[in-house]
Amino acid sequence: MSVQAEPPVIVLVRPQLGENIGKAARAMLNFGLTEMRLVAPRDGWPNPSAGPAASGADVVLENAQIFESVTNAVADCANVYATTVRKRGVTKPVVTPDVAAREIHTKPGRSAIMFGPERSGLETGDVALARSILTVPINPEFGSLNLAQAVILCAYEWSKGAKLATPTIEELLPPAPQEDLEGLIGHFEALLKPKRYFFPESRSEATRRTLRNVLTKPGWNHLEIRTLRGVLSALERPARD
Repeated sequence: MSVQAEPPVIVLVRPQLGENIGKAARAMLNFGLTEMRLVAPRDGWPNPSAGPAASGADVVLENAQIFESVTNAVADCANVYATTVRKRGVTKPVVTPDVAAREIHTKPGRSAIMFGPERSGLETGDVALARSILTVPINPEFGSLNLAQAVILCAYEWSKGAKLATPTIEELLPPAPQEDLEGLIGHFEALLKPKRYFFPESRSEATRRTLRNVLTKPGWNHLEIRTLRGVLSALERPARD
């Protein structure tokens, strides 16, 4: 019996702004990730700016762990991915977020995904600690993802293989019975005939057929047909001040 791998740890290395930490936490929790590790955050921790930016992802911030070095932050992780646009002289396997996500779901041991400071990204020494480099195909003329965007890309790909709840889909009502639809069509025709809508007589049959096609195509349910009948009934009543 296979054991489902643990969710990856999100490691923010020397993050600079509390707002960005909060936004990263929000991105994580949206896709079921809760374990954040912070390496030497520039403005210390806790940061009062992180909470409002997290928009309710407080559980991620409250349980965030603080480390002085990247080495300590990933010490218990067997699979470490460094997110960077370029290799920076380090020869390592390069994977995309979807490939990394599949590996995280199948490889034994804990996994960590590292993200560098907003201004400069991970340093060469940080990348050297990783087993793989994680990068995305990106516009070579504008390769500028902010921290939360980078986190959400990786978190979303991981979530595809996790058993997360899908958004509730509103149950659709079945199409109305043909009798109701015929009543609607008849109501339209009764209002349109005195207005000479079906004139000339030679085109009357084709015009009626086109009107029927228009009204049958949407597959109205009984509530929608009742609403349309109400609209027509209101239009046929004499206008009042």
